[in-house]
Amino acid sequence: MTEPARFDAISTDRLLMRRWRDEDREPFAALNGDPGTMRYFPGTLDRAASDALIEIIESRFDKLGYGLWALEIAGTGEFIGFTGLNPMPDYVPGAGGVEVGWRLARHAWHHGYATEAALAALGVAFDGIGLPEIWSMTAALNAFDVPVPAGSPLKAHVTYHAARRGAA
Repeated sequence: MTEPARFDAISTDRLLMRRWRDEDREPFAALNGDPGTMRYFPGTLDRAASDALIEIIESRFDKLGYGLWALEIAGTGEFIGFTGLNPMPDYVPGAGGVEVGWRLARHAWHHGYATEAALAALGVAFDGIGLPEIWSMTAALNAFDVPVPAGSPLKAHVTYHAARRGAA
């Protein structure tokens, strides 16, 4: 069995997308504990849940060779969130596929970082790994329901789907 291609670090003009470090844990927990950042999720995460998520992300890197990269501003080294590739959950359209996702601290919003990093992740997905398609999803009104509590405004979601050029 051959080892998967490794994509431990990706650079863009302004960003470094890389594997997780211990020093990311505190700012990641702060990001996940911010109700504004987490408003499209079922709830905020405490430090233990944030640390557990990093462990899951890192185990996927070890298994797949790619994942949700810690995201930092290249010029300063400031941690601002994550962007990357993640398996789609079983209960959604695109199940079994791979999504591009991101979560950025509020102070990093509206600078184009999510777009810049997502485009780099798409490059890995299509040109590096050779995936035929990629998905993304977010909360929206009147689309499809995900397993969150009944009556939650996050119940309805929408997905986005892109295929590699030349893919059927």
